[in-house]
Amino acid sequence: MVFHPPVAIVAKAGDAGKYKVNLPAWNMVLRGFMSGAYIAMGGALATVCSTGVAYAASLTPAQVAMNMTMAQPGGFASAGIAQLVLGAVFPVGLIITVLTGAELFTGDAMLAPLAAFIHKISWAQVLTLWVFVYIGNFIGSVTWAYIMANGPFVTFDAAGIATITAFGTRGIAIAGAKTGYVGMMGFYSAFLKGIGCNWLVNLAILLGICADDAAGKFFGIWFPIMAFVSSGLEHSIANMYFIPAGIMTAGLTGTAIKTDWISMWMQNIIPVTLGNIVGGLFFVGIIYWVAFRKEIAALK
Repeated sequence: MVFHPPVAIVAKAGDAGKYKVNLPAWNMVLRGFMSGAYIAMGGALATVCSTGVAYAASLTPAQVAMNMTMAQPGGFASAGIAQLVLGAVFPVGLIITVLTGAELFTGDAMLAPLAAFIHKISWAQVLTLWVFVYIGNFIGSVTWAYIMANGPFVTFDAAGIATITAFGTRGIAIAGAKTGYVGMMGFYSAFLKGIGCNWLVNLAILLGICADDAAGKFFGIWFPIMAFVSSGLEHSIANMYFIPAGIMTAGLTGTAIKTDWISMWMQNIIPVTLGNIVGGLFFVGIIYWVAFRKEIAALK
């Protein structure tokens, strides 16, 4: 496996950002659509795979201790194990994105600014990339949410009446939990979780760049993404799948849900997006540019 030194990784990240901002707008949206769908695929897989082990996540610590050796309907594991299962399978979306050349807003939050620092491209180009990729990501995520809400999350009888499945119930629970950030402190909490998430996501991007072979990229991406998901951090594009999937499933089956389309934006997507920008732009992009700018200049 070829391993690139840190200065080369940062320089390659800047080159990638320069390439991305020069794509035509329609291509930014198209590639954004692809990545939004891929991230949603990882979210859907995480929902399904965690359904059986998510039981303990709703228990108090005392209940967990009391039931530790008891068999529970639908499976039983500690809340931490449930999070680990989520994290273990979710990275498939970013792995597909990186290896197939799709565009993800949260990665571009770091790559495009690095291009601005290194190659002196305009910040208007950076913002244009962000806007069009974000739109594409949203369309792709919601498309996959529709597929899941009308597919694995429900069953239909001969009359076309939908009945929710265990996977759909889990999807609704995730959607409701993700819009539980209320008030100023809730907004602040979601914002901080967005920072932590994209700090790790963009470290995954850099680790993916550091290797030239598929196996190296796979493992470089997998561990940081597993860490952010298992830690309970928030990813704006993933949530563009999780929350709509729950809302659509609830609407189709008449199931109660503790969220709606307005809450999705106000109590999750907006603060998480702002946090994702800070996490990618400052905690990875700016810090690595400052740390390696003299070495990068020497490469030219």
